[in-house]
Amino acid sequence: MRVLLIGANGYLGRYVADRLLADPAVQLTALGRGDDADVRFDLATGSPGALTRFLDAVHPGVVVNCAGATRGGARELTRHNTVAVATICESLRRSGCGARLVHLGCASEYGPSQPGSSTAEDAVPRPGGPYGVSKLAATELVLGSGLDAVVLRVFSPVGPGTPAGSPLGRLAEAMRRAMQSGDSELKLGGLGVQRDFVDVRDVARAVHAASLSAAQGVVNIGTGRAVRLREAASVLARVAGFGGALHELDSPPARLVIPTPTAEHPAGSPPATYPYPDGCGTWQQADVRTARDRLGWRPRIGLEESLADIWMEAACRI
Repeated sequence: MRVLLIGANGYLGRYVADRLLADPAVQLTALGRGDDADVRFDLATGSPGALTRFLDAVHPGVVVNCAGATRGGARELTRHNTVAVATICESLRRSGCGARLVHLGCASEYGPSQPGSSTAEDAVPRPGGPYGVSKLAATELVLGSGLDAVVLRVFSPVGPGTPAGSPLGRLAEAMRRAMQSGDSELKLGGLGVQRDFVDVRDVARAVHAASLSAAQGVVNIGTGRAVRLREAASVLARVAGFGGALHELDSPPARLVIPTPTAEHPAGSPPATYPYPDGCGTWQQADVRTARDRLGWRPRIGLEESLADIWMEAACRI
C-alpha cells in the first residue's frame, strides 16, 4: 500500500510516520515544507495543479494529512488549516489516483460541552476560537469533497514530544524549574479544567487503522474519560519524584496559571496566566464508540505513562 503522509515532521505526524513505517506492507512517502521531507511542498502556497501532478506520478492508495498550525492569528490559521486542506481535496478530485484521504481534525471543532457529558460525532460543532473554526472549516471541506475520506477528531494528545507551550508541557517545565531550584512548593492555578487526554502513539495507531478501514465521516479519537488538570499535575509530580507541595491558586477555571521566572518575569513576580488554548471551556470528553465499532481501535497507553514520557523530556532540558 502506497501512503502519502503530509506533515510527517509535526507532533502527531512523527508518530504516524513511525507507525506506518513499522508496517511492512506500507510504502511511505513524506511530503512537507522541511528539507528532510521526501518531497518539498508547501500546501499553504502551492497550487492544486502541482500537487495533482505529483499524485498522478506517485499514485498513492492513501493520503494522510497531519499538517496544520495550532498557533497564530486567524489569517495564519486559516491559511495552514483550511486553505491547505482545500488544496489537498481539489488535488485528489483532479487526480486519477483515487486515493483514500485520512484527515486529522481536532476536538476544538466541537467547542465547549456540558460538564459530565460525552461528545459524540453527531454533536453540533460550536468552536470557541479561531483555531477550532479553521479546523472545522477544513473538516467540512473534506466531508463535502465527495472523496473516500475519514476525519479523525483527535481530543487532547499527550506523550513524548508534547510541545513545551502546551498546558501539560508548561506544567512539566514549571516542575522541572522548581526541582532544579530546590523549591519545596509549586503554586499552580486553573487546574479545574478537564480534558480527554489520549496518547500520541495511540493516535498513530488510529490513523493506521483508519487507513486500512472503509470508515467515512467523522470518528472521535480519545479515551472516553475526562481527567482534571489537577489530577494530571499530581501524577506528574509522582512520576517526577517531586516531594514538595502543590498549591492551587484561585484563578478562572479555563486559564492555566504557572510561575514563569524569566528575564521578563523574574522569580517572585506574579505567575503568568495562559488561556487554555483549545477554546473548549472547562470540560471535554469523547464518546469513542465509533472508533471501537468502525476502526476496531481502543486506546492502550495510560495517562501515567504519557506523563512519564513528558517528564523525561522536560528533565533532560538544561
